Amino acid sequence: MNTPKAGAGVSFEQTEEQELILESLVEFVEQEVELVVEKLGETLSNPRLGHDPDGRLSDEVLEAEAQIRKASAEAGFYAMNMPAEVGGDDVSAVTWYLAKKQLAELGVPLTSAVLAGPGGPKPLLAQATGEQVERYLEPTMAGEKTTAFAQTEPGVGSDSPNMATRAERDGDEWVLNGTKQWITNAPYADFVQVFARTSPQDEVGRYGGVTCFIVEADEYEIGSLNNAVGAVGRQAEVELDDVRIPADRVLGEEGAAFYDAMDFLGLGRIEIAAESVGRTNWLLDAATEFANDREAFGRTIGNFQGISHKIARGRANAFAADAAGLRCAWLLDQGEAAIAESSICKWLATNTFWEVADDVVQIHGSDGLAEENPFMDNIHRARIMRIVEGTDEIQLNTIAKQYGVE
Repeated sequence: MNTPKAGAGVSFEQTEEQELILESLVEFVEQEVELVVEKLGETLSNPRLGHDPDGRLSDEVLEAEAQIRKASAEAGFYAMNMPAEVGGDDVSAVTWYLAKKQLAELGVPLTSAVLAGPGGPKPLLAQATGEQVERYLEPTMAGEKTTAFAQTEPGVGSDSPNMATRAERDGDEWVLNGTKQWITNAPYADFVQVFARTSPQDEVGRYGGVTCFIVEADEYEIGSLNNAVGAVGRQAEVELDDVRIPADRVLGEEGAAFYDAMDFLGLGRIEIAAESVGRTNWLLDAATEFANDREAFGRTIGNFQGISHKIARGRANAFAADAAGLRCAWLLDQGEAAIAESSICKWLATNTFWEVADDVVQIHGSDGLAEENPFMDNIHRARIMRIVEGTDEIQLNTIAKQYGVE
């Protein structure tokens, strides 16, 4: 589906196609996801039940996610933003943003498996050629396999071009050495997309000489689980010790992987923004209901400005973040890089989510701290969002630079 060039003026009206997709997503969650959530019960709300003693996600949770992922792919949702030539529906960035936000607004566990996340197909994988298509791209599009994006390293986070992981050509093979850290889905992936330097910076420049390789699960070792609060069991170290892979496992153009990753950064940031806005709206709905029901000192607590103003500020900031996200997605659909705009919407949405999550815990008082309620889980999730896909500081640096600050 090709998005038509917008005419004069500004419109936030959803197309019939977008409305149909959003309605169908809600129906899918009601008919498919909620049944799985109900069956799992406390396994999802109690972290001691949802994880093995070593911190890994339990088999029950992994099987549930796989079930939802495959059902979503069969229904045509899972990878609908991928190009049509690789099996996607090529939906617009605006549609993908709206879909991600819609799922987050439902507040239902496991909805992250409905639309391709870190373990699903991303535009870089669409560059698969030859046997890569049948072995990696197609099963990932179908939700039958999952992957991971291995770029971050123990000593290198935001300064990605200075990665220490190396790959050297040896005849018809590449030999990889290095360690990646905080790699989401690494413990469960069928294959990992590993970024390694293949040429030194002093020869090709800071951003050149980085190549992406497909490394299968039985070819690398999982080091320690990086149990970040809010993502326990989902991230781990990927250790590469003289790993030999065939030369045809290069994904995309040799030496150009960093540029490829940067080309898709805007999309990743609006995905984060969409989830953040959606979760924020769900939290504000929950806080509003509680404020209108809970009584103290002879009236509902929503009558106190200390409560109502928290909700009002949250609504205003969520409104602004949503508008920024939609504008950024629209720019991407027009073929713009949207460098400043993607940083603005990511920074604004994630910080709004963080502030609202904290306020909603405060509004609920001791109930907000209770393990059986999802409010602290959202605080943990919000804190992660301010780091992944570029930290707050990176976003602000980018905004300042794009607007002329030397």
